[in-house]
Amino acid sequence: MEIYQIIAYFAYLLPAIVVGIVAYYFFKGHIQNEEGRRRFLVQKEAQKQVLPLRLQAYERITLFLERIDPKKLLLRVKPFSDAVQQYENLLIQNIDNEFEHNIAQQIYVSEDCWNTVTAAKNATAQLIRKTAMNEKVDTADKLREMLLNHFMGEVTPSQKALAYVKQEVKELF
Repeated sequence: MEIYQIIAYFAYLLPAIVVGIVAYYFFKGHIQNEEGRRRFLVQKEAQKQVLPLRLQAYERITLFLERIDPKKLLLRVKPFSDAVQQYENLLIQNIDNEFEHNIAQQIYVSEDCWNTVTAAKNATAQLIRKTAMNEKVDTADKLREMLLNHFMGEVTPSQKALAYVKQEVKELF
């Protein structure tokens, strides 16, 4: 008779255990869903505050790329003397100053975008150095002329980077 009582207890206990397990998984799923919803709402609210900052960073990067574009840089920064080395240093210093002024913008843009911007800066400086080493360049005005002629029919590194920045901004919307 005792074995029948144990089986009877298990018969009553088994549905309660099953209901308890089902309730546990149901509430666990419900809590995870609510936590995900809360996280989404917080992220959505943060996005409202971060999006203007990101757009401002893209604007500053665009301005930076426009300012270091060789065509515009050479027109804006004029040589003080005929020394090629001084003018080369002046141009590269101008590029570096612009870059340092905008370096904080990297936290608002993707790593690929920032790498593209950095590559454009480095490529522009490298092209200036390479052209300055040309034996035909003997004055600062000759350096300006050769650089302008080089970039007249060619897409500059800044323009390539700017196209990438524009594409990334389009992906935001």
